[in-house]
Amino acid sequence: MSSVSMSAVEQQQKVPKELRNVVDFLRSSKAGMKVRVGVLGGKRIDYFKGKSAVKALLTPAYAKLKNVPKVTSESEAQTVLHSIIPFAFFLRVQRGDPSGSSASSPKVLQIIREQQFKTDEYFAWFYEGSQWTTYVGGIAMVAIMLAGVMFPLWPPILRLGVWYLSIGVLGLLGLFFAIAIVRLIFYIITIIVASPGIWIFPNLFADVGFVDSFIPVWEWDLPKKRAGKKEKSKKGKDKAENGSGSGAHIEEVQDSGLDDSRPASRAARIEEVPDDS
Repeated sequence: MSSVSMSAVEQQQKVPKELRNVVDFLRSSKAGMKVRVGVLGGKRIDYFKGKSAVKALLTPAYAKLKNVPKVTSESEAQTVLHSIIPFAFFLRVQRGDPSGSSASSPKVLQIIREQQFKTDEYFAWFYEGSQWTTYVGGIAMVAIMLAGVMFPLWPPILRLGVWYLSIGVLGLLGLFFAIAIVRLIFYIITIIVASPGIWIFPNLFADVGFVDSFIPVWEWDLPKKRAGKKEKSKKGKDKAENGSGSGAHIEEVQDSGLDDSRPASRAARIEEVPDDS
């Protein structure tokens, strides 16, 4: 496994920029590929099915990328993916039995000697993707830890500012919970006194912006209106009455069933009615 990884890294350094962009896209979450976990050489490794990679290159997300090969069909996608195989970002593998006693255990993978891209075959990843987010996150974590440890050495003005900031955040959280408790108590009281009840800040927990969460200030707890059968039939009757003024009278008649060429069991007979005007 280690020798394969070392040779894969050497080959990956020779890849053209366009193909590396394709690989970075496939390894990212934007591609939406289904990644599975297998065991190769005693170590866990991610692998995918070729059909999933083809679908990823045909998505609108890939079409928006720059400096990548143009892909408009499945055959073009397969050609691009086949051209990536010599650089060992992923290699064709064969799945075996589960690595553990359970049927849900990761399956054992074995690299196939003949390397070519096929939609119904499986391919193991030998590339972890862009690592800049990992590096940035690690640096930020170390900086936060050092800042916390060296807090006693901070200048007095910085320590005072952090103290005021923490008090402000805790105050906002406390105010939010207080509003939530008060609105619930007020709603319970209004259910008894003035049914159906009143909600203070009804959009407080709605998926809206910060300002819209407090608009309106109050609202009756009324159920949402739904168009019933009576309203729908009334609308249909109004449309029929409006259509009768155009000079046509529509009457539904029962299909006698003698004409088998009719696709429906009911037909409409249109009789011309002379306009009074």
